Amino acid sequence: MARVFPEGRLVYGMQLPVQSQSSIYAEPWEAGAGPADLVAVARAADRSGFGYLASCDHVAIPRRLAAAMSTVWYDPVATLGYLAAVTEHVRLLSHVAIVALRHPLLSAKQYATLDHLSGGRLILGVGAGHVQEEFEVLGVDFERRGAVLDECLDALRAALGPEEFPEFEGARFGFRDLGQLPRPAQERVPVWVGGSSAPAVRRAAVRGDGWLPQGDPRDRLPDRIARIRQLREEAGITEPMEIGAITEALYVGEPGWDTGRRTLTGKPERLAESLRGYAELGVDQIQVRFRSRDRQELVDQITAFGAEVGPLLND
Repeated sequence: MARVFPEGRLVYGMQLPVQSQSSIYAEPWEAGAGPADLVAVARAADRSGFGYLASCDHVAIPRRLAAAMSTVWYDPVATLGYLAAVTEHVRLLSHVAIVALRHPLLSAKQYATLDHLSGGRLILGVGAGHVQEEFEVLGVDFERRGAVLDECLDALRAALGPEEFPEFEGARFGFRDLGQLPRPAQERVPVWVGGSSAPAVRRAAVRGDGWLPQGDPRDRLPDRIARIRQLREEAGITEPMEIGAITEALYVGEPGWDTGRRTLTGKPERLAESLRGYAELGVDQIQVRFRSRDRQELVDQITAFGAEVGPLLND
């Protein structure tokens, strides 16, 4: 079993700012930010009881998507490895690694090293990807990316296991008599599968230890969760699975500035009451995002959430 967090408790984590700057969620101040800002945020989350910090994955953004997605996408292994050295407790999540873009032995080398160096704090989050040009330039069949991902996951299970010389034989990848050290610090690296399409939900159910939905609103989660449970039961999988959700944007307290009509604001008790609703839907961990105008405001929000909201989530 590769459960990360205690069963029966609602855990909170966050995606890092700065390392990905899509116009959908990046704050204006992030455009001028850099490594020192990432360190400050990571340390604040580590002190404030956050379960994980997450980093995204894109290799190259085509010009047609650059205005919306931006071309700022830090490498997740480098980013999480950098922050592993300045944190102690918080888990390190790739949300999500597009592992089909790389040979599974290459991914295994990178993520095993990250887990080893961080003392076993890796959560490997994976997804199918959606940018066709990335696949084409790296020589991967975009139309078959789901099948490639499925095989990559099976290969990674072998390559991230305890054996120095792992073995795997699949339709696209195969390896044996090739040793990789260091091994991961964890006996079994937890794999969380991202995506909300029907194939992604099925993949999460039968191949994942956890599910990372892609921004599903609350009213869609019950059906998705029920489907995952049904698929696991049909597959004879009895191990518990960690279900995630991405919350509404948050601001602890009264902001005094326009945070947008969909932002959940107010006293800690109000935020906690609303967020506890996710647990009632069957969610185990929530990914929170705070509105902020600069790094210090974000650090203050992280600190306030950890001190004032987090302790109320499991009352």
